[in-house]
Amino acid sequence: MARRRKGNDVNGILLLDKPFGLSSNSALQKARYLFQAKKAGHTGSLDPLATGVLPLCFGEASKVTPFLLDSNKSYTCTAQLGETTTTGDKEGEVLQSREIKPFTRKDLESVLDKFRGDITQVPPMYSALKHNGQPLYKLARQGIEIKRKERAVTIFELDVLEQTTDTLSLHIKCSKGTYIRTLAQDIGEALGSGAHLSMLRRTNVEPFNCENLITIEMLERLIKEGNNPEKLLLPIDAALPSHPSLTLSDDELKRIKNGLKVSRRELPDSQIIRLYDKLNTFIGIGRLSSDQQLTARRLMRTN
Repeated sequence: MARRRKGNDVNGILLLDKPFGLSSNSALQKARYLFQAKKAGHTGSLDPLATGVLPLCFGEASKVTPFLLDSNKSYTCTAQLGETTTTGDKEGEVLQSREIKPFTRKDLESVLDKFRGDITQVPPMYSALKHNGQPLYKLARQGIEIKRKERAVTIFELDVLEQTTDTLSLHIKCSKGTYIRTLAQDIGEALGSGAHLSMLRRTNVEPFNCENLITIEMLERLIKEGNNPEKLLLPIDAALPSHPSLTLSDDELKRIKNGLKVSRRELPDSQIIRLYDKLNTFIGIGRLSSDQQLTARRLMRTN
């Protein structure tokens, strides 16, 4: 008989401010321990040296995780010019030091223009991508390099926040799958000096409002004061605000929960439809089937 996992039934989304030096999984496990939650997962890893928005999905919220993986994200970063490293960030060993040739703001904007819009990147070896089941970073640590395919990404915004003689601080809004380390390296190469990432902070993950993030220290303090940290969780449907919604009748709800389709005169033409009961409880995600009926995609456990 399978052993029942200990913990509380915690459901909702936490916008964690991941601290410097922790892996995404370590930050997740710390938060999960503080909530004493049975189940939790994160959406989109951050390197240990990166800080910022790490959405954590507790309990039934894990069912919306696949719909968040395609989210656009925003970052601020600082690129150290004149040095390339093995990892593309300041943790790596220096590969090459080069002279930084002076450049004007106009020169810089001309370079940045090449990286705005649709571009291609070669993922770094120090990444979580897998080759034959092995993460690339583990192979890289063994001195093994695997040929990686270019991938298409989109840079929606690329703005200079600060420029010094040897650093560039940038704001970036990009599509899923963008490697900011690679972007910094490529910009450095285009400037003729090379570069590595010395700071990275994720500032936003769509569709959330990420102005008020929760830190591990805030959670610890709240619990120490005898408060329930679950009040900090966003509702599960906060992950899907732009998608159409439907309120189901008792009969329709019963059909959906029994795996049957629902017919209506008009249904949203969407593969993601938020479903609610008559008490406005979010009960899951539906979609329009090929025969123009409503069918369940992911249902929440609501009792």
